[in-house]
Amino acid sequence: MLRGRWLLAARVAWLAVAAAALAIVVFSVPALLEHFGELCRGSARSCMQTGRLTPEEARAFAEAGLSTGAHAALMVGVDAFSRLAWFAVGAVIFLRRSEDPMALLVAFFLVTFGTATFATDGVEALISSNPAWLIPGRSVQVLGEIGAVMFFLLFPNGRFAPRWTLWIAVAFLAYQIPGYFFPGFYSWLFIPESAQGGVFMVLVLGMVCTQVYRYRNVYSPRQRRQTRWVIAGAALSICTLFGVLAPLWLLPGTWSTAPPFVLYLIGLLVPFLMLPIPLSIGVAVLRSGLFDIDVVINRTLAYGFLTVTLALVYVSSVALLQSAFRAVSAGESDLAVVASTLAIAAIFVPLRRRIQNFIDRIFYRRKYDAKETLAAFSGRLRDETELDTLSGDLVAVVRQTVQPEHVSLWLRPSISRSRGAEEV
Repeated sequence: MLRGRWLLAARVAWLAVAAAALAIVVFSVPALLEHFGELCRGSARSCMQTGRLTPEEARAFAEAGLSTGAHAALMVGVDAFSRLAWFAVGAVIFLRRSEDPMALLVAFFLVTFGTATFATDGVEALISSNPAWLIPGRSVQVLGEIGAVMFFLLFPNGRFAPRWTLWIAVAFLAYQIPGYFFPGFYSWLFIPESAQGGVFMVLVLGMVCTQVYRYRNVYSPRQRRQTRWVIAGAALSICTLFGVLAPLWLLPGTWSTAPPFVLYLIGLLVPFLMLPIPLSIGVAVLRSGLFDIDVVINRTLAYGFLTVTLALVYVSSVALLQSAFRAVSAGESDLAVVASTLAIAAIFVPLRRRIQNFIDRIFYRRKYDAKETLAAFSGRLRDETELDTLSGDLVAVVRQTVQPEHVSLWLRPSISRSRGAEEV
């Protein structure tokens, strides 16, 4: 725990960074209103990424009674609410646990990453309208990158384990930070975009593997509970976000054929879908022992994998069947959609069971083994008639599933007169 001057210095530094992040949120509102109020002349995909309406969408919204100004106000409201939610969780952690260095790092990560690094529209609009914000805005974004990497590699025990993971942090930050101050930095080095994405994914995968190793070999039971909260929030956000965006990314033609209101609602949903991440982090830091969330994590993993798998199967089957119909009849048919839907309905239950068993084997091995042991014992119990053999099997099952320090089996004298108890 921090004490004395170190605690005072840490609090002053955190308050300075938090004040800069909050100022970016507040002063970016007019710039964002102007940004979202302008029409986008690019493709539907690029316009959705910037949050601006295309001329066709603006006309459709005008016919529905939604003006461009109302659209801008709604987008700014959603953006501000999302960033303030990240900031609020960080502020609560700071007020409750600022003497804890790990909690202070988590609060630092939330107020910088959530307000400037993840939600970049506000910073970009602010810099475009007033170049004086270039250094403060980019600095908070860089601090958000640093906070995210440090949080991911240090939470919850505050140590690099293994020690070489420090070099993952150095490599990731060295790769990410230059792009903030030198746009097109990697293009100058003649690095194609595909390679840039590959390097980014390799570094992120390295941090994920580090977390898996730390969870299995380093963390204490309390630290595992904290990590489970973070995993649950991240899994919920990522799975729902993928479920919403998967049809758009897997079927490029959907961008041009989807109704404008659908794309508009998806753009509004994205900030809300990311909110479980800061909320779960707040619970992990402040109330890690509140209750066990193994069931939540188990169901999130199971149905997340199930949703992704079914989406991939559905999209692939529709594409293949439509290709087959075009080859046979030189045209598309609604039978492809009907057949794909029936196939999804048929494989839903068996696929869910297989995914659940796979997750139990990988992540809940002890519980899975206990369940399998009890199922095998139930099968033997129906056919076993020897009391001595049954007693030995019962003691062995209890020892294997519950794993107590001592097991005793007591038999009533009316059942067994030769012995009163069997000690194991």
